[in-house]
Amino acid sequence: MSSPRLAGHFSVDHSARRIRHYRYAEERMLRALGGWIALTPELPAKLLFGRHVWDCAQHADLWGKRLPELRAPAQRSEPANDRVVAFMDVLESMEGPQQTVERVAGVYRVLKPHLVTVYARHLAVANPVYEPPTRRILERCIEEERRHAAAGAVALSRLARDAGSRERADAWERQLLARLAEAGGITGDAASPLIDPAALAAAPRAVEQDLVDVPPDFEPSVLEPALAAAVDAYRAAVEAGDEARAAALAEPSAGAGLKAEHDRLGDRVRASRVVALASIGHHRLVKVRLEGARVAGYMHLRWTPCDAGWRIAAAELVRVEPVAVAPAR
Repeated sequence: MSSPRLAGHFSVDHSARRIRHYRYAEERMLRALGGWIALTPELPAKLLFGRHVWDCAQHADLWGKRLPELRAPAQRSEPANDRVVAFMDVLESMEGPQQTVERVAGVYRVLKPHLVTVYARHLAVANPVYEPPTRRILERCIEEERRHAAAGAVALSRLARDAGSRERADAWERQLLARLAEAGGITGDAASPLIDPAALAAAPRAVEQDLVDVPPDFEPSVLEPALAAAVDAYRAAVEAGDEARAAALAEPSAGAGLKAEHDRLGDRVRASRVVALASIGHHRLVKVRLEGARVAGYMHLRWTPCDAGWRIAAAELVRVEPVAVAPAR
């Protein structure tokens, strides 16, 4: 009888190097997700990023703690090559308030599915006799990254409701996959395909823990009375198409910007309602849904108190979508 094979697919040094590559990808990803939380206006995506930052941090920590057991310094990250660094730089570059679709597509359609694929291939060749610690980490990372990718796919389907958004997601996915292929994947030597659909199946019930159902309605009564009156005056002005009356509610330095944001909507407002409120020091950030015949827009209005009452200090149209597919919230 032949003795069981004890030699592994990777040498100790090779294993340590790959783990540094894994840690680099997880570390860069958690930093991107953490930074995007404050930049993302859509609450479901914001909460998704927040939940997954923790898991990514745990993965990076687990890989970092495994390194000393492979005769390597602890908690070290190392990109496989300069093209991997360039790929991550491009992935992180989507920081605009209207680029949530690209943020979700980049992480959940490209990077996380690729990590699942690479981890699954490593697990398939990791020796069960003397590599149980690596196998346990791989198994945990595969399970959680697979679940993340599935939850991100659901979140993206809810975000990209119109053809234009879907095309943006597809175009960004193609661009990132091309760059990832140039790098040879996160390890620099990843085999094709970079993403294996067979490795990505996740139970729908497992995915539920990553998705947050946002309450459909906002209760306007939480606005303080004076602010509520000012916001109601603004809504009445825009529904009447009276730009001069709306501008009178803004500080002099903000009037032109408010009109420019209204013009960007490209439709006559026929209905409006408050959908969110946030306090930032003595300012109030009020999100108003402006609905026209063809499109609905979401306007962020920063109100500031002054002697004459509440006035608009800044305005930004953060999202526009067809009325036919606009969410009820």
